[in-house]
Amino acid sequence: MGKLSILLLSGLFMTGANAGCFGSSNLYSCNDPQSGNNYQVNKFGSSTYMTGNNPRTGSTWSQNSSTYGNITYQNGTSSDGSTWRQTIQDNGSMGRTYSGTDSQGNYYSKTCSQFGCY
Repeated sequence: MGKLSILLLSGLFMTGANAGCFGSSNLYSCNDPQSGNNYQVNKFGSSTYMTGNNPRTGSTWSQNSSTYGNITYQNGTSSDGSTWRQTIQDNGSMGRTYSGTDSQGNYYSKTCSQFGCY
């Protein structure tokens, strides 16, 4: 779930042909009329806070991300209310290490480089 949310956060301005985003680069809201999803994003320095909701379905979700040096900490709540967290450590030319707990409570850890993940 963490990876899906990361992709969602990085693709906010590309959520659909009729999607619209308004605000500044540090505080903005997006609405996708096709899906009914709404996103609110607040950026403060190296931290980003995103909340989303869908009035049609009544679902809500969130994701927080903060970077300190070469480590990024992320956590969130899925639309079903389950929580997840992830730490990403940038190891330079050795790749990145991803570790955390998914929305079902399962721990994971893997390192990915240009040669693949292990």
